[in-house]
Amino acid sequence: MTDVLLALGVWALYVLVTFMQGRFSAQGSSVLLFTFFTVSSAALLWRRSRPGLVVAVSALCDSVIVVSTGWKGYGLQVMLALYAAGRHGEARRAWIAAVAVALFYPAVAMGVQLATASGRQDSGSVGVLVPPLLVGAGRLMRLRRETALKREAERAEEIVRAERRHISRELHDVVAHNISTMHILLGAARMTMADDPAGAETSLLGAERAGREALAEMRHLLRVLRADQVNDPAGAEPSPASAGLPARGAAALPALIGRAREAEQPVSLEVTGELGRLPAVVDHAIYRIVQESLTNARKHAGNAPVRVRVVYEPSAVEVEVVDDGPGTPSGGRRHEGHAGGGFGLGGMAERVALCGGRLETGPLPEGGFRIHARLPLTLSDTT
Repeated sequence: MTDVLLALGVWALYVLVTFMQGRFSAQGSSVLLFTFFTVSSAALLWRRSRPGLVVAVSALCDSVIVVSTGWKGYGLQVMLALYAAGRHGEARRAWIAAVAVALFYPAVAMGVQLATASGRQDSGSVGVLVPPLLVGAGRLMRLRRETALKREAERAEEIVRAERRHISRELHDVVAHNISTMHILLGAARMTMADDPAGAETSLLGAERAGREALAEMRHLLRVLRADQVNDPAGAEPSPASAGLPARGAAALPALIGRAREAEQPVSLEVTGELGRLPAVVDHAIYRIVQESLTNARKHAGNAPVRVRVVYEPSAVEVEVVDDGPGTPSGGRRHEGHAGGGFGLGGMAERVALCGGRLETGPLPEGGFRIHARLPLTLSDTT
């Protein structure tokens, strides 16, 4: 539609200027001018798909108009065609067209002077630099557009990579915590089934609940991953409550500790300060940090006591998880696992960095392992 309006506008402008200048003197001249105005203007309809051909047609039509009317300079159709050649055409062909037009117009002007026996040498009035400048302007606009598209694509790719990292962290937390809990509960049920059927049943119920929660969370993540629901309102990412998931925030820490105790993990929880309204990313990070820390302690510290401490301050939240496992001062167990690229502590570090906070992890001199995170409640613009 834009090309049609452009072609009509240029044609109407030329007809108006020609009429106002009184160049429709003879009937044959009027028909000739109308014909070539129409052809050169109509050629602009293909300026995007066949820019080289449009330049050639516009230049030939304009040369006839120059010969008929004695006008000097480039016609508007030719100028638009040269710009389109640089903007939409191949670079080499566009520059060849610019050079050809720059040489063609002085030759036409010279021919007109010789044919009319004019002694004036004003063919130089037709600027030979105009065609290269028009093509250059088109190439510059094309480069700017391509650069903008490339940056937009890079931003989109970065968003996709960030979302993949987020989902990978969530999957790791879901699988690592719930599967390890199920493993311990099922093992306890197997060992106590003969002597303590009631205790075994309790362990099996706990394993069933952990498996049900894991499946619910994984369904929630898979719905996010489904590309065919990106633009579907029915497929929009649901909240944990609407998806049937348990709460995943600081308020759910007592329930998390309770499930760990059901799995016979000795965990204590100490909370200082009052839980207020937290930024969503911080609220979620607190839960996941404690969850991952308990999972690591269960894997590496066995049944050693674990102490969880959460401190709510006006400007930040501190989370500390310490276990009394057989850690060594050199950091033999989990420290090496993190350096080797493990997902647990690495994902935890990414969560804390996303909140603009600080994470410290490492073995204690007297044994055991400590995880400490400080999360600011005012997120910076860079996070």
